[in-house]
Amino acid sequence: MSQTEFFKKVYELSAREEPFVVATVVKTEGSSSARAGAKAIIVEDGRTIFGWVGGGCAESTVLEESLAALKDGNTRMVHLDLQDEVLGVGMPCGGTMEVYVEPFLPSPPLVIVGHGRIAEMLASLGTQMGFSVTVDDPLATQEKFPSADRLIREDADLSALPVQPRSYVVIATQHRSDDVALRRALDGKAGYIALVASRKRTKIVFDTLIGQGVSPEQLESVRAPAGLDIGARTPEEIALSILSQIVLVRRGGSGEPMGELKETKLAPPRKVEGGESAPPSRD
Repeated sequence: MSQTEFFKKVYELSAREEPFVVATVVKTEGSSSARAGAKAIIVEDGRTIFGWVGGGCAESTVLEESLAALKDGNTRMVHLDLQDEVLGVGMPCGGTMEVYVEPFLPSPPLVIVGHGRIAEMLASLGTQMGFSVTVDDPLATQEKFPSADRLIREDADLSALPVQPRSYVVIATQHRSDDVALRRALDGKAGYIALVASRKRTKIVFDTLIGQGVSPEQLESVRAPAGLDIGARTPEEIALSILSQIVLVRRGGSGEPMGELKETKLAPPRKVEGGESAPPSRD
């Protein structure tokens, strides 16, 4: 397949904001079925929609690592031992191969329900952090949310709220339909849900939802009150505390002061020997 077709596929997937992986053979030694430079595009459901980086000896391991890369967002260098059927990838094909696995993920969706200064600052900071920002509120205007990618204004019952497992949802409705927005986020199985409210207001909202049949276990995933304890007082500081929590969740941070971590180092590309996954490194 031509390079033109490869780049066309990459463009199409990117335009549709679909996650995918490009697996590239960077080095081969001895007998291997693919040559250096061979590429494959693998999508989220495990299908290879372009190219080829090897047959049975390599295909399953590359697929496994590609799906793992889509989950954690990390690149990895996969070392395939094609000579040893016991310690390698399972078949003695007679050589070694290194495959660079690179995930391409669309901008994570940040969905803000509500208006006001906290919501406005969340949208601004979210854009700077590389999120695709949607604001759902009848009072949302382009003037108040100039950086937002999408505004939803005619959505009284929040039925148009765009929630998916990859979504980061912040509810800042100022007590207007808190329970409705929270129920929508839970039903959409959003990966992160935060409620901007006091502890007293949070209890009222939770009690209302439990009365509607939502289980206490479901509500355990809701971060309320929203944000990290950084001593925030102003709307700008509160928005920063919420975005800090989102980044922590997204990147898998510890929340500990950097100076107290036992070791801090740049994360090298992951190298996987014989199909065994190396533990994720931290930067």
